[in-house]
Amino acid sequence: MATNVHYAKGDNLSLPVPAGTTSGAPVQVGALNGVAMTNVGEGGNPSGAASVQLVGVFDLEVTGAVTNVGDPVYIGSGGALNVTDTNPLFGHALATKGATAGVIPVRVSN
Repeated sequence: MATNVHYAKGDNLSLPVPAGTTSGAPVQVGALNGVAMTNVGEGGNPSGAASVQLVGVFDLEVTGAVTNVGDPVYIGSGGALNVTDTNPLFGHALATKGATAGVIPVRVSN
C-alpha cells in the first residue's frame, strides 16, 4: 500500500479563497474550479480558506444567453459566471436560458 497518500480523495479541499467568499459561491483557485461549501474561515478552515467542492453540478447564476446544453460557462472577476470566452473556463451548462442573468445547473470542470 502506498505510504505517500496526502488525501485519499481530492474532491473537497480546504483552499485559500478571496475575502468575503460565502458558501455556495463559485471560486477559482489557480486553475482549480469549485464551489465554496463553507464561508471563508469557517467550518474548521484556517483564516482565508474555505472548504471547496471541486466536482459536481451546482445551481449557479450565469449572465448571458446559453443556447445549448454543454455550452461553456466562464468565471470572471469576483467569481461572476458568464458566457464570455475571454474569461477562464469554469464548467458547462446543463440547461439553456435567455440573455438575462439566471440560475441554471452548471457542471464544474477541472
